[in-house]
Amino acid sequence: LALIAALGVVAGAGRTALAAVPSVQPVTVICLVAGACLGARVGAGVGIVSVLVSNAFLGHGPWTLPQMGLWAAVGASGALMRPLLRNPAGLAALAVAWAFAFGWAMNAWFLAAFGPELSVEAFLLVSARSLPFEITGALGSAVIALGLGPPLARMLTRYDSRVRVTYGSVSGPRSRLPSPSR
Repeated sequence: LALIAALGVVAGAGRTALAAVPSVQPVTVICLVAGACLGARVGAGVGIVSVLVSNAFLGHGPWTLPQMGLWAAVGASGALMRPLLRNPAGLAALAVAWAFAFGWAMNAWFLAAFGPELSVEAFLLVSARSLPFEITGALGSAVIALGLGPPLARMLTRYDSRVRVTYGSVSGPRSRLPSPSR
């Protein structure tokens, strides 16, 4: 739990620090790498905590729950796409794809929550208006993935291997702790 909290706080702080640059934030990359290195539960937990932390500064509202669900899905997909994410270019490509998917999903949520209606025409109009933000977010995610992704993956892989030797994997069920020698 401490690792999930720490990664979530780092992701949330990064999102808050980059708030002046629309749609550019490290949350997607950190969730993907956490999911790929430590498993779906950890990746999803990092996404949820990062939204709670960053929205404490940026503003909570009805959008908080969909953001939590989407970034949890990003973290879980990191575990599913683990082989692809071992390559920095693969990580950047998936981060770009998630940047667009996240924006489009939030557009659909906005239309469903606030109207005027959830239709193909309304969705295309809202998505066209948000396209510059989606492009900025995708480019930012690619840069962050190429710069931050590999060192973060090395760090989390090393952490997981050290924990696995002593206690079992962070991402899976823990083995029984060894009993003290008598």
